[in-house]
Amino acid sequence: MQSLLIANRGEIAVRVIRTAKEMGIRTIAIYSEADANSMHVKLADKGICIGPPEPSKSYLDTPRIMSALEVSGADAVHPGYGFLSENPKFAEIVRASGKIFVGPSAETLELIGDKVKAKEVAKKVGLPLVPGSDGPVDFQKALEVASKIGYPIVIKAAAGGGGRGIRVINNEKELREKLPLAMQEAQVAFGDGRVYIEKYLINPKHIEIQVLADKYGKVLTLGERECSIQRRHQKLIEEAPSSYLTEEKRREMEELVAEFCREIGYEGAGTVEFLVDQEGNFYFMEMNGRIQVEHPVTEIVYGIDLVEWQIRIARGEKLNIQKPERRGYAIECRINAEDPNTFLPSPGMVEELYLPGGYGVRVDTHLYCGYSVPPYYDSLLAKLICWGQTREEAIKRSIRALEEFRISGSGLKTNIEFHKRVLSSREFQQGKHHIRFVEELMI
Repeated sequence: MQSLLIANRGEIAVRVIRTAKEMGIRTIAIYSEADANSMHVKLADKGICIGPPEPSKSYLDTPRIMSALEVSGADAVHPGYGFLSENPKFAEIVRASGKIFVGPSAETLELIGDKVKAKEVAKKVGLPLVPGSDGPVDFQKALEVASKIGYPIVIKAAAGGGGRGIRVINNEKELREKLPLAMQEAQVAFGDGRVYIEKYLINPKHIEIQVLADKYGKVLTLGERECSIQRRHQKLIEEAPSSYLTEEKRREMEELVAEFCREIGYEGAGTVEFLVDQEGNFYFMEMNGRIQVEHPVTEIVYGIDLVEWQIRIARGEKLNIQKPERRGYAIECRINAEDPNTFLPSPGMVEELYLPGGYGVRVDTHLYCGYSVPPYYDSLLAKLICWGQTREEAIKRSIRALEEFRISGSGLKTNIEFHKRVLSSREFQQGKHHIRFVEELMI
């Protein structure tokens, strides 16, 4: 692999470019007309414009990206996260063209992208599942399942992801009203109207296990991240490790995850996600076949570059490392361009930018003074990652760094104050937060 095309934008494109350069790999950035002045374009060895601002005509347009790949002469494609990163057809097209796709096979992406099929494999290897339907449901089947497991229940899209297409149902009347709407929403969002039903757990934790796996059958698990601070199923704060898990429970989860990955022949970096109830029982949700937004907290506590190993595995190298010893605690705050009270998007020009620093502080961002944040894409501006010997130290360092952080400009607002409120709350500091903490206690 001599050259790498990054089929993404923003901070993750910058992140991949930096590691690739350290590995001696030439980098090619693709960009929309709205991203012509973006940092990832400035840092790459070459930039290719692929279309207008709309994602459907640029970052989601496979023919345009493949044309850029052909013109660039790149050997490989790194999809980042979001956009086409978990699209099996895109992965298949890239590999059929004779190029390397930095990620799992198309077959694996198709399997884990179908939540129903993924759960079947999870059940086979002994991963606990949330009580619910065995597969997609129609109204009559949904009634039968709901009667068996009891309300509240949650409807989920079989081909869903990113928190989209989820509806909580409290009684039969709501089921009659919302099931057709959920099916319609799933069809529009994913081109697949199938839905399934699960028991709605009361205030669980959201915990995920990071994995690396090579094509020779070795699977390396790198502990967990807790992602319970979220709004509308979108993560806002992540940490590693979780203060909630015992070493025994962590080991049990990691062993089952490794078996799951071997069963599906997984290759590359990936994450297996769980809900953990108030009694400490864990339930498989899904697997994400890509690098996660929150991967830096794992990198910091384990001292390993996950993007580097993504690339090494993609070019056929063996995962010839032992599991590093976990060190300390890390917390990541997603700094978004949004109103801190309403969470509405708030793009604009960056006129003032001061990034925090000091021992144990890392900032991943694509911002610079004079950059205009476009309204067409995800609102993520930066990720603040802080490390501490203890969780208490990591929290204190994060609050200090947030107080230093300055992003301002015409029309631009951020959620920095929101993060300070959460980290300063008694519930978070005591580890008593859960996935509905923001909705119930902070807003």
